[in-house]
Amino acid sequence: MSDAVDAVVAEIAHAIDADLAARTTELTDWFVEMIPEFRHDETVRKLMIASTSANLVAILDMLSHSIPLDRITVPPAAAEYARRFAQHELSLEALLRAYRLGEHRFEQWAIEALERQPNIDTQLALGVLAELSRRTNRYIDQVIEGLIDIFETERRRWSSRTGAARAAQIRLVLDSDTLTEDAAQQLLAFPMRQWHCAAVAWLPAEGAGELQAAARLLQEVCGRGPALTMLADDRTLWSWTVSTERDDIEVERLRAGVAEIGGGLRLALGAPGYGLPGFRGSLREAVRARAVAETDEDQSQNVVLFDDVAIAALLTEHSDDVYRWIARVLGDLVADDPGTEQLRETLRVFLDTDGSYTHAAARLHLHKNTVHYRVRKAEELCGRPLAEHRLEVEVALRAATLLRKRLPWNEPG
Repeated sequence: MSDAVDAVVAEIAHAIDADLAARTTELTDWFVEMIPEFRHDETVRKLMIASTSANLVAILDMLSHSIPLDRITVPPAAAEYARRFAQHELSLEALLRAYRLGEHRFEQWAIEALERQPNIDTQLALGVLAELSRRTNRYIDQVIEGLIDIFETERRRWSSRTGAARAAQIRLVLDSDTLTEDAAQQLLAFPMRQWHCAAVAWLPAEGAGELQAAARLLQEVCGRGPALTMLADDRTLWSWTVSTERDDIEVERLRAGVAEIGGGLRLALGAPGYGLPGFRGSLREAVRARAVAETDEDQSQNVVLFDDVAIAALLTEHSDDVYRWIARVLGDLVADDPGTEQLRETLRVFLDTDGSYTHAAARLHLHKNTVHYRVRKAEELCGRPLAEHRLEVEVALRAATLLRKRLPWNEPG
C-alpha cells in the first residue's frame, strides 16, 4: 500500500509541475488580493514570485522523490524575501499567513489532480490525500520555523542599522542651530510646517515590544499624519506626531492605552508646537516632564503632560539652586515632617483659592477656623508676610510639592 501511495503522490506532483508557471502566477496574485502587505513595488514583487516558485519546486521535489523532511531547508529565494519583508517593517503574521494560504491552495490542486487519476480505488485515494497533506503540512511547518528565525534576525539587524542612522539624523536636527526648516524636512523626510507633539515613552527595564506598542498608541491617538520615532536608549523612545491643526491631547485615551500595554510603561508629552521650533521645543518639554514624573515614587500617573508640571519641569535643570531658593523663601516651613507638610498643603490651597478661607476649607474638608489657624502658623514658620511675598511663596510651595521626592530635606543647611 505504501509503495502504491508513493507512486500516486509522485504522479500528482508531476501533474502540478507540468503547469507550474501558471500556478505560481495564480498563487502570487491570490496573495496580493488577500494580504495587503504583499502589494509591493516591482522589484520586491519579482522576489515574491521567486520565493513562491522556489517553495513550490521544493514541495514538488519532496513529493516526487520522497525526499526526507529532515533534509528540507528554507529555499534561498524564500529566505531573501523574508529578509526583505522585515526590512520593509511588514508583519511576520502576514508572511506566515501567506504560507498557510499557499498550503491550502496546493492541497486543492492535489485533489483536482487526484480526481483525474484513472482507475484508483477509494482506499488508495484516501491514503494518497492523507500522505500529501501530511508531507505538505510538515514541509510548511519546517520552513516556517526557519523563516521566523530569519525574519527576526533581519528585523533586529535592520532596526539596529537604520535606527542608528535615523537617530543621528534626528539629533542633528535637534542640535544644529544653523539648520533651516527646509533642510530639516528634507533630511528627515518628515513634515516640518505642521504642528508637532513630542512624547517620551519609557520603561523600568528594557522592553522593545512595549515601546513599539507605545509608538503605535501615540500615532493612533495624537497623529494626523506620519509619525517619527527613535530609541534614545534600550528603555526610552522619543516620538513625534504631526497635525495640520493644534489638537487637544486625549489624555484619558492615552492613559487607558498605556494601562493596557502594561510593563510599567509611562508617557510624558510636550505641548504641541509649530514648525522646526515646535519640533524641538515639544521634545524638550516632554523630556522635562519625564524628569518630574520620575520623582513620583508611587507612579500615580502613567501619562504626564508638560503643562501640568511646567513649574517643576522648568526648575529641575538647576535643581541645587532651586532647592536653596525654596529653603530661603519657605524658611522653617520647609521642614520634612508630617505636621509641616500639612501646613504647606493648607497654605498652598489657601493661595490657590485666592486667599479664601471658606473655599480652602471646602476643598480640604476642614473647618474654616482650622484653615485660619494653619495659615497663620505657616506664615510664622515662613518668616515673611504673605501680603508682600505672595508670588514667591506660592511658586516655592508648588515647586516643593512637585519636587518633594527630590528635595534634600535632611542635608545640613
